[in-house]
Amino acid sequence: MDLAIAGKAALVTGASTGIGRGIAFALAGEGVRLAITARRGDLLEETAAEILRRGGEKPTVIVRDFMREEAPLSIAQAAIQALGTIDILINNAGGSRRFTLDSTEEQWNEAMTLNFTRQRQLAHHVLPEMIKNKWGRIVNITGKSEPEGINGAFCAKAAMHSWAKGLSREVGKSGVTVNCIPPGRIMSEQILRNYAPEYREWQSEHEIPVGEYGQPEDIANLVCFLASPRARYITGAVIPVDGGLRRYQF
Repeated sequence: MDLAIAGKAALVTGASTGIGRGIAFALAGEGVRLAITARRGDLLEETAAEILRRGGEKPTVIVRDFMREEAPLSIAQAAIQALGTIDILINNAGGSRRFTLDSTEEQWNEAMTLNFTRQRQLAHHVLPEMIKNKWGRIVNITGKSEPEGINGAFCAKAAMHSWAKGLSREVGKSGVTVNCIPPGRIMSEQILRNYAPEYREWQSEHEIPVGEYGQPEDIANLVCFLASPRARYITGAVIPVDGGLRRYQF
């Protein structure tokens, strides 16, 4: 299927490893011009070099600490300067934050900023270009809605779902779609750090109907479709990619 996104310009956050890296590879493979950003410059350069090795156009590398207040505007400006415009925004940066009843306000603020506020701010910085061009795609990589306990990231991602739905209603007539993808267990640094091999094997057998943890390309394939003109009538949606892990039917 020709997704008709070759030549489009995309900004991918959190692109140094895992899901973000996989998304960058997939978009580059479709001929999309890329700006990639994360805080670890060495890993970003490795991502860029691998895209080049695979025959893609080398991305613009933007090294930024996403938690800094000026980061969203700085990233948007650098990407637009390099690419001329932003047609596609992939909000992928974030991280799990398991909390207890004793977690501090500072911890909560950090979790909400990293997993919601900065993504919202970045989107609002690139939206004027999309609206002006009468075409745009915003895809947010979010989180599951069945937390086992208190997790600041899940709370922030719930806010992301609500914000994205509302935003989709505001910008739809401008040719801009806004969608969310909550990943299930997708192999990444975070997964390897947080879950022992024995647990991953047990969960794959007992809780994931497909029978295994996913790979970054499982997310990336849907991202590429949602970023394309073929997904023009899909907006405001939350589409899990989790091998059937979640238990409710809607």
